Amino acid sequence: MSEYDSDIEFDFFDDLETDESPPAPGRQRAQRPPGPPPKRPEHRGLPPAARLAGLIAFGILIVVLLVLWVQSCSGSSTKSSYSAYLAKVGVLAHDSTQLGSSLSQAIATPGITAPQLASKVETLAGQQQSDVGVAQKLKAPRGLADPNASMIEALQFRVAGLHGLARAMRAGAGSTKVTQTSTGLGSQGQRLVASDVIWQDRFRQATLAKVSQQNITGLTIPSSVFAEDGIDSQSFWSPVVQRLNGNTTSGGTSGQLIGTELLGTTVLPKGTQLSPTQLNTIVDSPDLGFVVSVKNSGDVQVASVQVTITLKQSPKPISATQTISLINPGQTQTATFKNLPQPAFVTRTTLVVDVQPVKGEKNVSNNSTSYPVIFSFG
Repeated sequence: MSEYDSDIEFDFFDDLETDESPPAPGRQRAQRPPGPPPKRPEHRGLPPAARLAGLIAFGILIVVLLVLWVQSCSGSSTKSSYSAYLAKVGVLAHDSTQLGSSLSQAIATPGITAPQLASKVETLAGQQQSDVGVAQKLKAPRGLADPNASMIEALQFRVAGLHGLARAMRAGAGSTKVTQTSTGLGSQGQRLVASDVIWQDRFRQATLAKVSQQNITGLTIPSSVFAEDGIDSQSFWSPVVQRLNGNTTSGGTSGQLIGTELLGTTVLPKGTQLSPTQLNTIVDSPDLGFVVSVKNSGDVQVASVQVTITLKQSPKPISATQTISLINPGQTQTATFKNLPQPAFVTRTTLVVDVQPVKGEKNVSNNSTSYPVIFSFG
């Protein structure tokens, strides 16, 4: 080989080593910096599990709030229905209680005869029956069906008792069989007492229990008391029958003493006995009052005994009257006077107490007493 041949270069082998196109003029290829590959930036939000737990908790909260809202609406509706129902029962309760008071007043009517009293009692029975009709039309709220039925039953017992009293009064009018008539009247009075028990135990207490169970507050459960104390006993009616029969006969209570006696007067709140002969110093108090004791000094029951006190101060006297419904022979009842107008202080005056004579009373010398008094500041 000649030196000429050794100078020949084979550039075409270099062109065959790659298929890459030459880079575009003016554009540089991005070069990765040396070292390990870069880390991806961490995601800063909550993990998926935490996000799921939050959504579940939020859903539970919505359900709880919805349940509470439904319960609140239901409780409000229940209270509203209870309140409306009890308001209607309250009207019946008040009316029936007033009828019971009217019965007591009728029994204590001076000069009334047995037939006249029986007619009054029948009228009261008719009025009470009207209340039964109203009660039967009431729609009791859910849960009060049984107490409502007991309320109606109590009113029905009152109707039956009143009718029974009227029949017994007519049957015993003018009869000398006082014990038999009185026993019959007491038996009918038991229905009236039973009506009070039914109302209290099976209506009022049962309704209170239901209201408490429902967690309802702010409601008033009506009470109703009809029967006078002792109206279910023969001892209550015996003097009543004697008085009624005496009023029925033309001779009245011929041969029997009729009378009342003023026993004394005490000052509240200490109960100090007033003296009719010595000056009584009375200390003013918010609870200041007077209690007058009256005894039946006769042989016959007296009714509607009126007691009047008069403080003869200037320029305007203070006067008040109370009524004792019944006093049996030999017994003592009281009339209480409270909430009187302000008396004059540091001025001597006179307190006069009068017991009005009852029909047929002849001796009235022991029906009135005067007490010298002076009022002082406490």
